[in-house]
Amino acid sequence: MLFHEIYGSYYRTTAAILRQAARGGLTKQGLTALIREKAFGESLLTMPEGLQGEKWLLMRSDLTSTLANEPAMPLTTLEKRWMKAMLLDPRMQLFSPDASGLEDVKPLFTPDRIVYYDRYTDGDPYADPAYIAHFRTILSAMREGHTLHLSYETSRGNRFRLSVAPRYLEYSEKDDRFRLIADGRKRRWTVNLCRIADCAPAYTDVEMPLWPPKMESVTFEVENRRNAMHRVLMHFSHLEKETKRLDERHYRVTLKYDRQDETEMLIRILAFGPAIRVTEPQRFIDLLKERVAKQTLLTPE
Repeated sequence: MLFHEIYGSYYRTTAAILRQAARGGLTKQGLTALIREKAFGESLLTMPEGLQGEKWLLMRSDLTSTLANEPAMPLTTLEKRWMKAMLLDPRMQLFSPDASGLEDVKPLFTPDRIVYYDRYTDGDPYADPAYIAHFRTILSAMREGHTLHLSYETSRGNRFRLSVAPRYLEYSEKDDRFRLIADGRKRRWTVNLCRIADCAPAYTDVEMPLWPPKMESVTFEVENRRNAMHRVLMHFSHLEKETKRLDERHYRVTLKYDRQDETEMLIRILAFGPAIRVTEPQRFIDLLKERVAKQTLLTPE
């Protein structure tokens, strides 16, 4: 573990409670509210008793703090080095992070020490000034609620101009690319940022309809060999899912995904090989068979 458990959520919650107690006015209702907000549901079974009952010797029974000062949790050297390493990631620089206080800190590691598997090598040009400018323009428009004028080029070389309301940015780890999800007058658009040729805020904001994504679901069984179940849960952690254990080695997983991402879902599921067996819907199974057949034709003998 890189960071000691003392900086975990339980300790941050306790610190928040003790700060409120030191300032005065902490009530039982306020204590419960802080635990619900900052910790976990089961924390209500242990934390109030430990604090109110003087078990931990941090508070008195009248909910006043026994500490002379408010608790502070300064960053450790290891945490600072980790943060400095994260700030060296070119993707992180797109968000204009504040690195104040880390000027003389040595990074824990550098980006060249990271080896990526199962990822394409033609990712977005994160160091390109035009790409950075487009990213920050989009980010600013999302935060301020403005519409955008976009000019982008498709994979076939066709150029389009759009007026859209940006909804969110998503990152594909496999493709190493950012995509903009935006609503236009007639439909929802998914645009690769690397294909944007021009991007500027609209002079006059136009109210765009909110186009809900067309959601689909796929169900598959996982044979838990070579830690397959753990890899599946990590790989699809960003998707809404339902998981059921069938026996000691088999699990059933149902994922919900945006219909626009169906091709990517096919590729990602195929990447797990025989560890995954898709059971429904039949339409998705047919798409898998069709893709496998095409790959077989392209594979040299």
